[in-house]
Amino acid sequence: MAQVTLKNVVKKYDEKTIINNISLEIKDKEFLVLVGSSGCGKSTILRMIAGLEEITGGEIYIGDKCVNNVHPKDRDIAFVFQSYALYPHMTVYENIAFPLKMRGWKKDDIDKKVKEAAEILNLTEYLKRRPKQLSGGQRQRVALGRAIVRNPKVFLMDEPLSNLDAKLRVQMRSEIKKLHEKLQTTFIYVTHDQTEALTMGDRIVVLDKGVIQQVDEPEKIYYSPSNTFVGGFLGSPSMNFIETEINDGKLSLNGNFIELSDEQKKLLSGKSKVILGIRPEKMDVQNSNYEINVSVDISEMLGSEKIVYFNINNAKCSAKIDAQKQFDNTINLKINTADFLFFDIDTKERIQQNS
Repeated sequence: MAQVTLKNVVKKYDEKTIINNISLEIKDKEFLVLVGSSGCGKSTILRMIAGLEEITGGEIYIGDKCVNNVHPKDRDIAFVFQSYALYPHMTVYENIAFPLKMRGWKKDDIDKKVKEAAEILNLTEYLKRRPKQLSGGQRQRVALGRAIVRNPKVFLMDEPLSNLDAKLRVQMRSEIKKLHEKLQTTFIYVTHDQTEALTMGDRIVVLDKGVIQQVDEPEKIYYSPSNTFVGGFLGSPSMNFIETEINDGKLSLNGNFIELSDEQKKLLSGKSKVILGIRPEKMDVQNSNYEINVSVDISEMLGSEKIVYFNINNAKCSAKIDAQKQFDNTINLKINTADFLFFDIDTKERIQQNS
């Protein structure tokens, strides 16, 4: 069993709190992604699970065992770092075999495990080469191979693809997902790259300043963010946030008064101001019930689509539109009020039923 549980975990450096009372349950065989901006504490969480950082408070469990005082080598985890951390003087074979050799495995058993890992990772033909003779992607696969041979309960990966070029990152994302499906082991993966988070994770943990903002499946995180931070962090371009007034069940956007549905009126009952959230790809849709005309500041061509930038209620906004759509200095955007999300003007939390 490889469930990982964090209970009220705190990490402080001197008087500065880096991780603030986090509780999290990572399921057996799950692929969980920790995502957030630089300095949010995601790598610190990974290092605390590995035992490379002492926790200031709380408890960490791997399976049913509290590992607070368990040495890293005895936690049955494998750590894959951003830097490949390969031994340059060793061959690929020797690098993959190294952790088994250190544990006193027999030569024949080591040989079997190394060749199995190499086959899984398409490294068989490179076993006699040294790291300097490999590409970045191949080096990262060697680092993965070194982790695989140990059959750990948990894989911890700290930004393993950040040193690769864009094309190779896409390829390696797919390879790591396939590896997870094949090994059926718990993966905990840290990244600042939202695309990696959305495409790889069974669930995503969004962190900000050492606090969990939301834990959920990628689709729910993307379309139902719990607050403006989550909505703004995930998505490229990020979600549009527009401060708007509500009067008699109508929303004010650039002088247009848009009638809300009965359900939305009930949701926003008693509020005179809210933050409207809407994704850029929802700013020009086929099933629209309103049109809004905006002045275009700039547009960017992205192959089959364009991104146009403009202001609504003095808020900087963007829309993804069909590349073939023609416009001059202004553009008519077709929106559907069903795509609106609403956030509290003060707390920035999403306004939901029974909230």
